Amino acid sequence: MALIGVVIDEMFEDVEYTEPAKAFKEAGHSLIHIGLREGKIVRGKKGTEVKIDKAISDVKVNSLDAIFIPGGYSPDHLRGEQNAVNFIKDYFQTNKPIFAICHAPQLLITAQVLEGRRVTGWKSIVQDIKNAGAEFIDQEVVEDGNLISSRSPKDIPAFNKASLKKLQGI
Repeated sequence: MALIGVVIDEMFEDVEYTEPAKAFKEAGHSLIHIGLREGKIVRGKKGTEVKIDKAISDVKVNSLDAIFIPGGYSPDHLRGEQNAVNFIKDYFQTNKPIFAICHAPQLLITAQVLEGRRVTGWKSIVQDIKNAGAEFIDQEVVEDGNLISSRSPKDIPAFNKASLKKLQGI
């Protein structure tokens, strides 16, 4: 089973974390919560609490089988931190799965890894995705190689299904 790094910070969209995390765990995968400071409690927009297991600066990209980035304001906070941006850029080069929902492409945009890719995301970042050199696709889930993206909470069932399929055999 896979070890999935959840890259997360304050003000994540609660359901965009809780529902995929539940699906990953129910399928037998393990999660490690990665953030700016080990031991810190980060809270979602509706109060869900997540304890950071490891600081992003202490995680080796090759130690993970996949990355999951919930949406909300968390990706915007993280993209302001060079350690987080470098981590995502380095992880992207492994060609291992990255699961990004809603505003998560913001972190990928700052890491400059979307050029030439097919991506979806929340409607307010469509132009940002295009400006990053990606092709925006307006559908519930978009799979482009190692990258799986979805637009919003209503797309979570399709996002979970595609993500779990990508993890088969890991």
